[in-house]
Amino acid sequence: MKKPLPELGLVCITCGPEVRYRTMTLARYKQFSEAEQRSRLSDLYQSNLNMLLFALDYVHQQGWKLYRVTANLFPLSDLEDGLGKSILLEMQDQLSEVGKKALQLGVRVGVHPDQFVVLSSESEKVIQNSVQHLEHHGWVMDLLGLPRSAWSFMNIHGGKGGRGFKLVETIHTLSDSVKSRLTLENDEKTYSARDIFEACIAAGVPMVFDAHHHVVKEKLPSLSDPSIEQWVKLSRETWPDPSWQVVHLSSGKEGIHDSRHHDLITDFPEALWDVPWIEVEAKAKETAIQGLMAALKAQGR
Repeated sequence: MKKPLPELGLVCITCGPEVRYRTMTLARYKQFSEAEQRSRLSDLYQSNLNMLLFALDYVHQQGWKLYRVTANLFPLSDLEDGLGKSILLEMQDQLSEVGKKALQLGVRVGVHPDQFVVLSSESEKVIQNSVQHLEHHGWVMDLLGLPRSAWSFMNIHGGKGGRGFKLVETIHTLSDSVKSRLTLENDEKTYSARDIFEACIAAGVPMVFDAHHHVVKEKLPSLSDPSIEQWVKLSRETWPDPSWQVVHLSSGKEGIHDSRHHDLITDFPEALWDVPWIEVEAKAKETAIQGLMAALKAQGR
């Protein structure tokens, strides 16, 4: 009997024109009067909400069940002037349709906040800003009607090296809106799979294992290295429901130890056949997922 294929996920946008989001810089925002700021943000937020609802339909139509929404879904909505936030509050009935549609279509939604989120920084100001950023994401995910659980994960990296204790300490201060969704991912430079695993156990949050980061960090000869299977299994133990486990898959642009992402997935680790959910981090986006899905179906099990 063949095993079911892993569920593959799209990261934010498509290579083609199908899924694209609008944005606005702070500099441009400041050029307008308050009335114009409100008008332009309202139009932008409505446009991006419509695109997110369309993206869920698109993912579903492709036969996928996982979607990472852009971290910049509602630009400038966390400014101190509170204007963007007030607009989102006015839209909350519409925003909640996202969670309803995701549930109806069976599409899982997560987010990967910006890289400047560093909960382990030596600077208390950086930590404070990072926490505020995550709390805003949690607030938006609540408005979108997404569940407060790792099903709707909010994935971040470890940050400053050698300060796993501070990472864990900061996570314990987060609100339920954030901590209930938070996941940690290993990286290719600072936090190894073991480092992140230990932080996840101490903080009580799930681990997103990235096989490519692991190969680069440990300078492994191939994706067949036994440690990949080891960390797939160990990271699964950190999830409240093992069937929710998410891993990341990518290929090096110019070889296995190139941290840059290839357009496509050039190799599929044997250990990932048993993983339930895979975010495909490839520059060719939907083309890469379609190619990988076809290859997996042809190989079968």
